[in-house]
Amino acid sequence: MTYDATGQGGLDYFPCRYGRSRLLFRGPRRRLAGDYALFLGGTETYGRFIAKPFPALIEDATGLKCVNFGWQNAGVDAFLNDATVMEVASQARVTVVQIMGAQNMSNRFYAVHPRRNDRFLNASGLMKQMFRDVDFTDFTFNRHMLSALRQLSPDRYLMIREELKEAWVARMRHLLQGIGGRTVLLWFADHPARQADTCDDVLKFAPGDDLGRDPLFVDGQMIDVLRPLVTEVVEVSASPQALARGTEGMIFSPLEAPAAAGLMGPLAHQEVADVLGPCLQRMMGGRSLAR
Repeated sequence: MTYDATGQGGLDYFPCRYGRSRLLFRGPRRRLAGDYALFLGGTETYGRFIAKPFPALIEDATGLKCVNFGWQNAGVDAFLNDATVMEVASQARVTVVQIMGAQNMSNRFYAVHPRRNDRFLNASGLMKQMFRDVDFTDFTFNRHMLSALRQLSPDRYLMIREELKEAWVARMRHLLQGIGGRTVLLWFADHPARQADTCDDVLKFAPGDDLGRDPLFVDGQMIDVLRPLVTEVVEVSASPQALARGTEGMIFSPLEAPAAAGLMGPLAHQEVADVLGPCLQRMMGGRSLAR
């Protein structure tokens, strides 16, 4: 592991904004001119604690201009509801959309913060009717709320989970149709997408607050529904060697160590770049475009 030598700040992400977007993306800020590949996604795309996340590695290896619009803890809503993001994505030569979890988006049962999608705002009337024995003011984060509901009533929790899965597919369909053009759907996780299918029944009643692995609630069948809407689906599950390295090579302050331990490290990002880079070169004609 690598601790920051300058104090409590950890890695400097040079946060920046584009247009009228209220989201702070990882910098330095790029000129959105000419041909570029745009990357939409969550914490992995943003590259928290990673000096060079996979978009930067791809640019270094291929010369393609790669613009990182990753947003920490993002759900689909963060991008779909941002006019600037959708405009920039529609103008990109290729847009890579990382598959994000289904828990961090508003749905029939609860609303999330429009930008900090992992934050729980409030329960709908339907949710309050289903869980009259729950005080929803106790919750700040979606995952904590879902874990508590699952422990209280697995049967009622499963109804919410199924709603999230269905809403995720519908919201992703809307996002991809709004982007148009050439798109890549990226699975980047510590397990294969099909493993999420086979573990599904076990995870329904797993002990404790284990809701499953990220991207939460998303499985191979859900991805298959979206295949006709994208140019490519790229799946990268981190190798055992990458996972075994833990936080090696990551940059964080001592206070950030627990958060860093829950994320994949530089070798996993290199594995994504090794697979996704050649794919983008084919789609963008192999030209050197970075500037």
